[in-house]
Amino acid sequence: MNKHAHKIVIVGGGAGGLELATRLGNSFGRRSDVLITLVDKNRTHIWKPKLHEIASGSMDFGDHEVDYMAQAHWNHFTFRIGELKGLDRVEKSIELAPYVDSDGVAVTPIQKIAYDTLVVCVGSLSNDFGTQGVREYALRLETQNDAKQFHSKMVNACIRAHSQLEVIHKRQLHVAIIGAGATGVELAAELHRTTREVVAFGLDRIDVDKDIKVSLIEAADRILPALQPRLSEATEQLLKRLGVDVLTSSKVMEVMPTGLRLSDGRVIESELVVWAAGVKAPDFLKDFGGLETNRINQLVVHDTLQTTRDPDIFALGDCAACPCSNEEGGRAGIVPPRAQAAHQQASHLFQQIKRRFANKPLKPYHYKDFGSLVSLGKFSTVGNMMGGLIGKNLMVEGYFAKLMYLSLYKLHELAIHGILKTTLYTLARLISKQTNPTVKLH
Repeated sequence: MNKHAHKIVIVGGGAGGLELATRLGNSFGRRSDVLITLVDKNRTHIWKPKLHEIASGSMDFGDHEVDYMAQAHWNHFTFRIGELKGLDRVEKSIELAPYVDSDGVAVTPIQKIAYDTLVVCVGSLSNDFGTQGVREYALRLETQNDAKQFHSKMVNACIRAHSQLEVIHKRQLHVAIIGAGATGVELAAELHRTTREVVAFGLDRIDVDKDIKVSLIEAADRILPALQPRLSEATEQLLKRLGVDVLTSSKVMEVMPTGLRLSDGRVIESELVVWAAGVKAPDFLKDFGGLETNRINQLVVHDTLQTTRDPDIFALGDCAACPCSNEEGGRAGIVPPRAQAAHQQASHLFQQIKRRFANKPLKPYHYKDFGSLVSLGKFSTVGNMMGGLIGKNLMVEGYFAKLMYLSLYKLHELAIHGILKTTLYTLARLISKQTNPTVKLH
């Protein structure tokens, strides 16, 4: 290794981080004067908007995960496993906590990695707002393991209910989802289908219409507040037709071992409670290395994506509080935490790093809002598209919206795999669907 090489370290292998590492590796990875390192606490990557499909069992996790070590080898960058623990801005190095296996045995020691350019893109978590009992009793959909754990619990609950001698209790096969944003709504719609398909595989003691129940609970006065009211209302009506119990203007005060309690005193009994409300950056970022953060722990950055207190440290994606500006210079808050924003910022930062190498001034990032889409599984897809392109929101529903939703994932796959591999992976999944159950059963 060239000791004088420019060291680029990217922390976080989500949508933005993996795309950036791949593009940098393919452009500079063969050069001896540039060293690109991607750091993540997991071995594999999954596109975060797919987590609800893993949780419901409608998607096989193994068909969509990307192995970081293989991706690094094929695209000429280095991968190091470990969770970010410390930052030394004077020595320009980060510290990684030991990576521990399932038995609690350390696989790697504490690692120190030097950088010249550091990019932080560690994503976001749900925000429980200090609600009592959430940490102890609610499941979340923040990581691959969260999604797999929920799916396992759901299938186990169905098998248990079918096998028991006593009458199925009303809370046993009741899933309560707190938060009716995109994640909560998508999970509710998928669960309506997949729970019935699980039961169809021999669990005939369960009455799907009587025993299985999904509740969607939202503190605001309507679901999907990011979409236009007409789409929120249409989605709510569809969910109700599917049998989902939609509760709006309902604030959760406490999550308990067997359900939850609302602010009006109502108790909703449920064996599985999912917290899908609120967004914040990981807690460790607060005052991390003396960098400026906001109230939800996001790193505050300039429109160049540089942190406000260190020009050699960049942040992108959900963990960055980037001013939302248009090409005319107007400002409107900060860039929303969406996968499309991470994709745009990764592409922009790739060009920024090229400009740094050429000693050229950095350019500001302008967020382009291509709208929001929410998948309701096989039933529908709704959203507003291309608001930033045509100056107004274009409401889309049905098959066209579903195609647009699917295209977002294909754009991500193209960014990390290229055309040939993306095509082959897509064909392989289509073939495997013909030989596998319609829903994952383990």
